[in-house]
Amino acid sequence: MNSPKLLFFDLETTGTNFWQHGIHQISGCIEVDGEVKEYFDFKVRPNPSAKIDQTALDVGNVTLEQIQAYTPMEEVFKTLSAMLSRYVDKFDKKDKFYLVGFNNASFDNQFLRAWFVQNATSEKERAYGNYFGSWFWANCLDVYVLATPYLFNVRSQMVDFKLKTVAKCLGVLVDESKLHDAEYDIELTRSIYQIVTSAHKELLT
Repeated sequence: MNSPKLLFFDLETTGTNFWQHGIHQISGCIEVDGEVKEYFDFKVRPNPSAKIDQTALDVGNVTLEQIQAYTPMEEVFKTLSAMLSRYVDKFDKKDKFYLVGFNNASFDNQFLRAWFVQNATSEKERAYGNYFGSWFWANCLDVYVLATPYLFNVRSQMVDFKLKTVAKCLGVLVDESKLHDAEYDIELTRSIYQIVTSAHKELLT
């Protein structure tokens, strides 16, 4: 039986619409059977046709000049694909990563899938989503959702259910000056994941 393979990831984008905006940072780590194998942090020059909203840049604390100087997305895609291939055989239908993030089901996953398509080099690759499904299971692990039943009884006392709020509510130390950097947000996401899944395992034993 294959060990669970998790790809914790977080993105920083140029806006909120995956069909219109682009990615300028991809960060995360690969975890296999509970052991972290590799961390990564890619600064990405967005798709040339992507719309760039100043509000999104302000949130990410970056400038247009900075992101335009980042590594072209085609080069990052090749590097990311090579990294994924060290842990998953994309030709084996039973060997894939679970995508893990905070609110990734409704946001990050869609951006990542669109980014795969944008990096396609042929009509066949575009038609098959550049084989996004060869790397990742369709059913992801969304820490935003996993934390919901855990905090069910205190949700009404929380100002919102954003990453920093959930982390603080669970006793995770948060450095607010580092928020909205994908690399730091992954740390918080993994901390929340470990807390809520450990509690779930205890209930089953």
